[in-house]
Amino acid sequence: MLSIVDRRPWPACPAPFNFAAHVLTHADRLASKVALAVVSPSKADRWSYARLKSAVLGTATGLKEAGFKEGDILLMRLGNTVDFPVAYLGAIAAGMVPVPTSAMLTAPETAKMIAELSPAGILKAPDVACAETDLPTLTVDDLSAMRDLPPAEFAMGDPNRRAYIIYTSGTSGKSRAVQHAHRAIWARGMMHEGWYGLSEEDRLCHAGAFNWTFTLGTGLMDPWSVGATAIIPASGLDPSALPLLLKRHDATIFAAAPGVYRKLLSSHPDLDLPKLRHGLAAGEKLSPRIRSEWEAATGRPVYEAFGMSELSTFISGCPAEPAHENSLGRPQKGRHVALVDEEGNPVPLGEEGIIAVNTEDPGLMLGYLGAPEETAARLQNGWFLTGDRGVMDEAGHISYSGRHDDMMNAGGFRVSPLEIETAMHAFPGLKEIGVTDIEIKADTLVIAAFYVSDTDLDEAALAAWAEERLARYKQPRAWVRLPALPHNANGKLARKALKPLFPR
Repeated sequence: MLSIVDRRPWPACPAPFNFAAHVLTHADRLASKVALAVVSPSKADRWSYARLKSAVLGTATGLKEAGFKEGDILLMRLGNTVDFPVAYLGAIAAGMVPVPTSAMLTAPETAKMIAELSPAGILKAPDVACAETDLPTLTVDDLSAMRDLPPAEFAMGDPNRRAYIIYTSGTSGKSRAVQHAHRAIWARGMMHEGWYGLSEEDRLCHAGAFNWTFTLGTGLMDPWSVGATAIIPASGLDPSALPLLLKRHDATIFAAAPGVYRKLLSSHPDLDLPKLRHGLAAGEKLSPRIRSEWEAATGRPVYEAFGMSELSTFISGCPAEPAHENSLGRPQKGRHVALVDEEGNPVPLGEEGIIAVNTEDPGLMLGYLGAPEETAARLQNGWFLTGDRGVMDEAGHISYSGRHDDMMNAGGFRVSPLEIETAMHAFPGLKEIGVTDIEIKADTLVIAAFYVSDTDLDEAALAAWAEERLARYKQPRAWVRLPALPHNANGKLARKALKPLFPR
């Protein structure tokens, strides 16, 4: 038997359609219900569904009055505030194409994005870095003033048209602009049962920042699309305060990257969360140790999911179908998934292969912006190849074998070593550099840079160089000088051979 699971069909996305209209489907019916609570130990900023919808559609009006039109790309350089999701949905409601980005990116990184995107404008907070540009720029104050404007009508249209763009690091070392259609939010319905077990009665707390795509989707868009309440910790909150907030605000589902679970458990070996039903984990592989410690501390399960920016999560465990031990889970209902070889041919059950999803999946990206050849390279024999490897059992559960390439994981963010190596290449005195992630202690990965130079280089200067050119999560945390870097027979840097050279 071959490593294929076909759990289709999934209902077709209705037409005409608008992503933001779908997210706010229940806003009128649940007008007074709390849609969003931004919480801290001292206060909570609550947004009702009526207030949220009014702000989104007022923003849509304001963006149009500012001269932007349907199809225009808007680069979002906003911080971890409610301005982020309101502007994001407002742009989509008006038929524009927002590009949510991490506030941690540096000005040089955004300069590359601006050159590639050719955006019509920028939405910018004063404390968020952005390259100098003559493009029209709207401030947080501008956006806030728009919320009280008369509501715009949702721009309805073909569900296959472009709705938003997100950036991800590719194996080539260049971040790619991933284009998603309006139908992407419809396809996320497969996660509601297949991962979250989500319903209107839930109060889902996500520990991430607004401008992380994991938070934007799992923490906000999905709860709102079913009429649930989203709870987001205020910016800068110490993870040690999360148990108090989960209990105080009656969270029923908790979502976070595995690293957050690890930090939380380090200060709270026992957790009294009577309303919590389960946790959700994604962004990196959840270790068996963290899983067992969480279940021991809370008496509640945690369900893991596997996905990527080009598709979001599509393999997971869930309350109705818990994952087998040490597996990621099964493809969600509605998915068609296989493990394939390099040419897109499914491999036999029990053999390792590349995790792939059928190219007709409604959640799959439209393609990489301006990179048709790279898009085509990921499509083989009717499958989209993720680049990650796994093994499928007879029940369709998939165990994760590792990355097909050299991609690293930093706090739940996928990071290309080539991007870091390129940024550091011109540092004075640096002859050669290789980057990989190192497990410095159980379940704790850091990015380490191995370099060749005539003398030891100043680590503070190296760190400052990286800080100027790379987002914080991409910056190496350790520097190791070597007499030479390992290479394979073809002269290519052998990054995996760097790991055992890290001093212990």
